[in-house]
Amino acid sequence: MEELFFRKLGEGKPMIILHGLFGSSDNWQTVAKKIANHYEVYLVDQRNHGRSFQSDAFSYELMIEDLHHLVEKEDLDDFILLGHSMGGKAAMGYAMKYPEGISRLIVADIAPVKYQVHHDLILKALNEAYNTELKSRKQAEEIISKYIENFSVKQFLLKNLHWVEKGKLGWKINIPVLSNQILPISEWGSHIEGIEIPTLFVRGGKSEYITEDMYEMIEEKFSDVKIETIENSGHWVHAEQPDEFYNIVMQFCLFG
Repeated sequence: MEELFFRKLGEGKPMIILHGLFGSSDNWQTVAKKIANHYEVYLVDQRNHGRSFQSDAFSYELMIEDLHHLVEKEDLDDFILLGHSMGGKAAMGYAMKYPEGISRLIVADIAPVKYQVHHDLILKALNEAYNTELKSRKQAEEIISKYIENFSVKQFLLKNLHWVEKGKLGWKINIPVLSNQILPISEWGSHIEGIEIPTLFVRGGKSEYITEDMYEMIEEKFSDVKIETIENSGHWVHAEQPDEFYNIVMQFCLFG
């Protein structure tokens, strides 16, 4: 079985962090460095992302097994599992299938529901850039800018570029596979239920991923759950409001 790339920071009780779609462990370094003052943090690149392996096979079921392999290989127990967006769904699915060993579960701005695909412009931008022979970051940025206006989103996507060889850029994310699997990835998760692990949901007040009318459903699926809102934040709660996100997570981890 192929193994996931991960970075390890700090010492103490383990905490595993899973990034979202089109992301990587790089996106979490700022918050993770602070958390690493208290915990041994595993920053994981999921399959088809970052420095982990690329595969034509891509599903939450496979991501859950990838993570289980890492947990067993690293002999982790009594660990905290934190996931954002796609990583949050993977974390919920993992907690449902392999609850033993997880002491706390943290889900950042995603719910166990079906979502409509809303990454159309991002996928158009990425596919045009993927099908272009890129020789500079500026060239890639010009293509992405035709579809995406938001500066932060553009920079987030462009972080996936890397030099394949001198004068030739490539992508760390597997754009064709992610494009083909976007529908099942978006819709997966409504079956998640029966989780008794102490769980924290952190939502962005400006995000539509977790709305207040979902609270009752979440409380039915998670028997020991808290839902916290970071008001002045969109979907990327850990990047947009890192200090507040850190404080909420640490309060939950240390005091429940």
